[in-house]
Amino acid sequence: MSENTGGADDARTEDAADAKKTAGDPPAGPNAAGGRHTGAGGPSPGVYGGRVATPWQPPPSSAAPSWAVRVRPAEAAPIRTATLVAVLASGVTTALLLGDGMGPGLLFAVVPAVVAAYVAARAAGRGARPWTVAWAIGCLALLAVPALRDSAWPATLAILSAVLLGALALHGGRTWPGVLLSPFGFLDAAVSGIAWMLTGVRSRGGGSKERWLPVVKATVVAAVLLLLFGGLFASADAAFADLLGDLMPDVSVEDGPVRFMLFLLGSVLALAAARTAAAPLRWDRIKVAPGKPRSRVEWALPLIVLNLLFAGFNAVQLAVLFGGYDKVLESTGLTYAEYARQGFWQLLWATLLTLAVIALALRWAPRSGEGDRRFVRAVLGVLCALTLVVVAAALRRMDLYVDAYGLTTLRVSVAAMELWLGLVIVLIMAAGLFGGRWLARAFAASAAAAVLAFGLLSPDGMVAERNVARFEQDAKIDLAYFQSLSADAVPALDRLPEPQRSCALRGINDEMAEAGDVPWYAMSLGEYRAREILRKRPVTASYEVCSRLGVFSGRVEY
Repeated sequence: MSENTGGADDARTEDAADAKKTAGDPPAGPNAAGGRHTGAGGPSPGVYGGRVATPWQPPPSSAAPSWAVRVRPAEAAPIRTATLVAVLASGVTTALLLGDGMGPGLLFAVVPAVVAAYVAARAAGRGARPWTVAWAIGCLALLAVPALRDSAWPATLAILSAVLLGALALHGGRTWPGVLLSPFGFLDAAVSGIAWMLTGVRSRGGGSKERWLPVVKATVVAAVLLLLFGGLFASADAAFADLLGDLMPDVSVEDGPVRFMLFLLGSVLALAAARTAAAPLRWDRIKVAPGKPRSRVEWALPLIVLNLLFAGFNAVQLAVLFGGYDKVLESTGLTYAEYARQGFWQLLWATLLTLAVIALALRWAPRSGEGDRRFVRAVLGVLCALTLVVVAAALRRMDLYVDAYGLTTLRVSVAAMELWLGLVIVLIMAAGLFGGRWLARAFAASAAAAVLAFGLLSPDGMVAERNVARFEQDAKIDLAYFQSLSADAVPALDRLPEPQRSCALRGINDEMAEAGDVPWYAMSLGEYRAREILRKRPVTASYEVCSRLGVFSGRVEY
C-alpha cells in the first residue's frame, strides 16, 4: 500500500454509479483491489481510466427512524438558579417531613418540585395549556388523600395516580402511547437530569465570588439568628416552646442514613420533573399501526356469536337476580348469598376480557368506507350495551353478598373497580359515536377521578358505617375484622355500645399506642380525629371480655 496519506482516502472512495454498474464483476486489474497510487493532489485519473472518484457517501435510507429517535427530547435550556434552589428545597423537605410517614408533609415536599418544573418549563418557553393545568390540579388533589385518610390502600392508589397525572402534565400526552408511557419518562429524565444539573453547577462555579458569597453569607446569618432567638424565646415561654417543638421536625443522629436517602430521593425526583418540563420525551410521536383489516364476515361472525351469548346470559340474570329469593331457590337451589358469592368474580373477569376483545376487534375491524364504519359501530355498540348489563348484574350480586355477609374493604374495592369499568365502557360507546381522539385522556381522567373519589369516600369508614348499621338492625357484628381497619373507621365504631365499642377499637388503639406521638406533618386528618376520640373515651374492655366476643378469632376475607 502506498505510503502517501492520500491513499487512505482513496481506499474509501468510489463513484456510486460505477459501483452499481460493476457490482459482481471481478477486479479489472491489480490496482482495483485497493493498491492504488495517488498523488498529493488526490487520486490519479489514469488509474480509473479517466474517471474522477468522488467522496464516498452512504446510500440514502428510506426506512423511517426508530421510535427511540422519534421520541427523543429537544435540547434542554440551561438550568436556572431558581430551579436548582427548588430542587434543593424539595430534597430538604422530603428528608425532614417524610421520615416519620406520609401525611400533609407529602404535599409540602411536592410543592418545591412543582416550582422547579414550572421554572424549567418557562425557561424552555413552554406554556401551560388547559389540559396541563387540569392534570396538575388533579395531581395535587390526589396527593391530598394521604393527608386526609389513614388507610394505606387508598393512599397508595392516590400516589400512583398522582404520578400518572404529573407525567401527563409534564409530557402533554394525548395519544394512547403518550398516556401509557408518560410515567416512564421520569426514568430517562432522572438520569439526564443529573448531567443537566452538574453542567449548570459547573457553569456557575466559575463565576465571581461577588455573585455567590452574599447569598452564602445571608443564609448563614439567617440560620444563626433563627437558632439564637428561637432558643431564647423557647426558654422564655413554655407554650411557645411546645408550639416550636410541634412544628419543627425531630431529627436524630440515628435517623441520619434514612434522612440522607430521602434527601437524595426528593432531589432526584424534583430534578427529573424539572428536566422533563424543560425537554419532555415525545411519546405522542409513536404511531401504532392498525392491524390488517378483515372482511365483514371474518370479523363480525365471532362477535355476533359473542353478542348472542351475552344476550342469553343477561336474560337469565334479569330473570333471576331481579325476580326475588323464590326465583333463586327455584332456579338454582342456592340462597341469595351463595348465588351472589358464586359468580361475582367471574362477571368481573368477563368485563375485563370484554374490554380486551373490543380493543382487538377495533384493531382488525374492516374500514374500507363509511358503510364498514357504521357496521363496526353497530356490532361493538351492541356488545358494549350487553356488557353494561353484565356490570349491573355483578354489582347486584355484590349487593346481595353484602346483605348476607357484611361489607369489607375488599368488597368495596372490587365494586368500585366494576363501576369504573362500566364508565370505561360508556366512554368507548361515546367514542364510537363522536370520535375517539379524546378517549386516551378521558380514560386517564376517569381513572384518576375514580381513585380520588375512592380515597375521599374513605373505604374503611364506609365499612365501619355499614357494619355498625347492620349491628343496630340485627345485632350481628364481626369484631375480629375491625382489628385490621385503619383509624378512618374510629368515628363510626365509636357509636357501638360497650363492650363491643372497646373491643372493635382495640386493634386500632394498640397500633396507635405502639406508634407513639406522631408529628403533625406525618399525621392524617383521619388519624388525628381517631386519637382525639380515643383520648376522650379510651378503650376499657379487658382482653378476656374481647376474647369471649370473638375479637381474636381468625378470619378469612372474600
